[in-house]
Amino acid sequence: MKNILVISYSQSGQLDEILDNFLTPFKDFEIDRVKIEPKQAYPFPWSSEVFFDAMPETVLEEPIELAPFQLQRGKYDLIIIGYQPWFLSPSQPATALLKDPSFRSVLKDTPVATVIGARNMWLNSQGSVVREVEEAGGYMVANIPYIDKVQNHVSAFTILHWMLTGKKTKKWGIFPVPGVSQHDIDNAAVYSIPLAEAVEKGDYKNVQEKILEMGDIRIPSSIMLIEARGKKLFVIWANLIKRKGKTAEKRAFWVSFFKWYLVTALFVISPPILIIHTILKPLMLRSIKKTREKYLYLGINKN
Repeated sequence: MKNILVISYSQSGQLDEILDNFLTPFKDFEIDRVKIEPKQAYPFPWSSEVFFDAMPETVLEEPIELAPFQLQRGKYDLIIIGYQPWFLSPSQPATALLKDPSFRSVLKDTPVATVIGARNMWLNSQGSVVREVEEAGGYMVANIPYIDKVQNHVSAFTILHWMLTGKKTKKWGIFPVPGVSQHDIDNAAVYSIPLAEAVEKGDYKNVQEKILEMGDIRIPSSIMLIEARGKKLFVIWANLIKRKGKTAEKRAFWVSFFKWYLVTALFVISPPILIIHTILKPLMLRSIKKTREKYLYLGINKN
């Protein structure tokens, strides 16, 4: 009997629902399902102040303290990590898990697959996850991102509605439902079939290729453009807030400053940049294709 560890953190419950369906093809395996929690829980719904205040430590990937969790085995045939990106970085609970000594010990020499529940930006965060997995001695075999496929600026607006109210509903009855679509959640198992087959055979060659051949995992070039500089800017802001925010009042001021910078960048600065990108895109097709393939196979050996 093959033994699989499925370990995740889901603040809203959306990722739990995705994983419930994703694991359907694994019913004949022994599954150790572990849901981690922070020692001090994050609120859901968020308040705007608490959400943006989490940015500096999230971006700098400083681990928080997790509630105690137990792993039933010291070795698994496959580890599936479910996580969400926050501020173009792994969520704070995900970062804490990846830096946890007990978890790192089971990663050694073990194939790892990641299942992401995100708005639409996961490239930088996955790079951080891959780095931690490899430093612990594990190796990536698959990555399946489930994202909100609505246009970027619309999804930014709708996700705020969900995040700040806790209601996964249409804002004013006219905007799309925020988050990963229910259709994609209900059909999450489609992408796990090649992975389940690979576990059975003990051969993970070409698993990611088979997943991508299904054709619905895409990375818009506009998202690659935003993420190319986004994390670097966030790191600058995170260090600035940590340096300047030595008191609660000063930190709140600089966090608020960052919040309005982010809103301005998203809704005022980025639209003309994206228009220029769209115009020039035909001249950059080869570079875009190469960059897209790099992210689709982050840490995964294609040979």
